[in-house]
Amino acid sequence: MRKGLIILWGILFLGLIIMLSLGCTGGGSSDSGTETNLAGESLLEEIIKRGELRVGMSTFVPWAMNDKSGNLIGFEIDVATRLAEDMGVKAVFIPTKWSGIIPALLTGKFDVIIGGMGIRPERNLKVNFSIPYDYTGMSLVAHKEKAMGFSSLEDFNRPEVVITARIGTTAAEAVKKHLSQAQIRLFDDEAQAIQELLLGRAHGMVASAPLPTYLVLENPDTLFQPFSGTFTKEPIGFALPKGDPDLLNFFNSWITVVEAEGWLAERKHYWFESQDWKGLVQ
Repeated sequence: MRKGLIILWGILFLGLIIMLSLGCTGGGSSDSGTETNLAGESLLEEIIKRGELRVGMSTFVPWAMNDKSGNLIGFEIDVATRLAEDMGVKAVFIPTKWSGIIPALLTGKFDVIIGGMGIRPERNLKVNFSIPYDYTGMSLVAHKEKAMGFSSLEDFNRPEVVITARIGTTAAEAVKKHLSQAQIRLFDDEAQAIQELLLGRAHGMVASAPLPTYLVLENPDTLFQPFSGTFTKEPIGFALPKGDPDLLNFFNSWITVVEAEGWLAERKHYWFESQDWKGLVQ
């Protein structure tokens, strides 16, 4: 009886060794099948089959905005449209509040965020970022009467000073970091933050360049820029769902190509360094 049990255990042990060996060395066909499955499950393939690239975005002048007819225009709109065309699909824009745009991506509401999103470590914990396709920075616009005599960032970093920004943006993060002594008022909509400033309820507003400059050009009697340039610099990338190397590779390669063509620089010059488009929105 005991001898029989020993033989049985020996057979079971030998069988286990064989199974483990097959799992390690017999993976030629198994690995190939896994690779095929991974390729088939790529969101890139789904987008192509669907014929649509669903783009999560929010309005930021001049990144994305509505023209006189209500159509979306702007730097990010051009980028997403060209990207979709090069994929052989149509760009479908899904306007989303900025404060909830990453959760919306994670739940599958759209395929990518293309909206001047700064590449940040805390965001990277939730999404994958492409290589940068642009760089921006934070700038400040101020109310002429409320901020009379202010000429530096330090002038705004005081307890009696009120600063506005859009919630969930790197502008809000920059305010908390660089103007921590000021009273910070955050708004869901950028238009609300601007209105608060124009009504004289705030000393200044922080936003991505070149918006502060455009606001001064549109409201020269009310607003001014106390200092030129930006006080931060941040890379901008596409935000994508995690776990899809094929999709990430396509976006990175696309950026490399259109950057080498000079197309990205041309589009940025048009939207950020000229006023040629102003007639489309006024």
